[in-house]
Amino acid sequence: MLRIAVVAIALVTAGCSLTTEQPQPANQQTVTLVTHDSFAVRKELLDEFQKTSGIKVELRKSGDAGALTNQLVLTKANPIGDIAYGIDSTFASRALNENVFQPYEAQGANKRYQLDATNRLTAIDIGDVCVNVHTGGLKGVPEPKTYEDLTDSRYKDMLVVESPATSSPGLAFLLGTILHAGEDGWQEYWTKLKANGVKVVSGWEEAYNQEFSGTGKGTRPLVVSYASSPAATPDTKALLDTCYRQVEYAGVLQGAKNPEGAKKVLDFMLSQQFQAEVPDQMYVYPARDGVALPEAWQKSAPMPADVEATLPAQDVDRNRESWVNQWRSLVQG
Repeated sequence: MLRIAVVAIALVTAGCSLTTEQPQPANQQTVTLVTHDSFAVRKELLDEFQKTSGIKVELRKSGDAGALTNQLVLTKANPIGDIAYGIDSTFASRALNENVFQPYEAQGANKRYQLDATNRLTAIDIGDVCVNVHTGGLKGVPEPKTYEDLTDSRYKDMLVVESPATSSPGLAFLLGTILHAGEDGWQEYWTKLKANGVKVVSGWEEAYNQEFSGTGKGTRPLVVSYASSPAATPDTKALLDTCYRQVEYAGVLQGAKNPEGAKKVLDFMLSQQFQAEVPDQMYVYPARDGVALPEAWQKSAPMPADVEATLPAQDVDRNRESWVNQWRSLVQG
């Protein structure tokens, strides 16, 4: 998943804390954590874990969720780390089919998001991809609420979306429209969106920070982003009837050099302390039950309580390439 701009600050801090060389005890073990580029953790929290566990965490970033999955599959015979984080629900079935991960039932795991009976992947965080509206940018037009509203002529030239061929939220939005309109109806739905002036850009950064009027830079008051986005952008809200749930997972890699240490790192990522900081560090919702959101989030970006909208992982894995190619021909052809 791509994050809101404030995450960039956290990433810089987190990257430094993980890579800065410091004297280590002779008996300290190392665990290599392979992640997508948006992983972040507060330095003090990581330092405390490293001190109490005797584990030094080395970070290896590998692009977005798709690139991370591809690399893990290609290197599964000689894994590039001990544990991986950041494979989301749109790519998880491929990693499971390729037997990239080994079983481990982590402490505090949320069974609601369990993908297989052997616990090879553990949910770490949740990000609901939804259309966001800048209420002040509608200029008197009533707020849309549903997918169908987005095709109404009142919202002509107002919506900007990310390409599902190049963007994780863009892919999630496409999957959401397929779930909404069905495999026989989504093409017609996108034909209506195209006729209503939808604008397609390559990624979230361009859509949200350049085209969206809610940031004060763009002219379009409707954008595909996250249910959490309004926590950082005043005068905006998420349209909860357009949400598609993405879950990000972590797992211990098959052939890991330090599987026992990797299991401890996974348990740490599900601890109350780590999960409580997931919103502010990575701008997603914690996957562990019973973890309170920050006060600002509770007011402006509460987690959608009834959103379970998602396609079966196997269906996504089987049809993803075909759906994206059809979308490209229909919308960009």
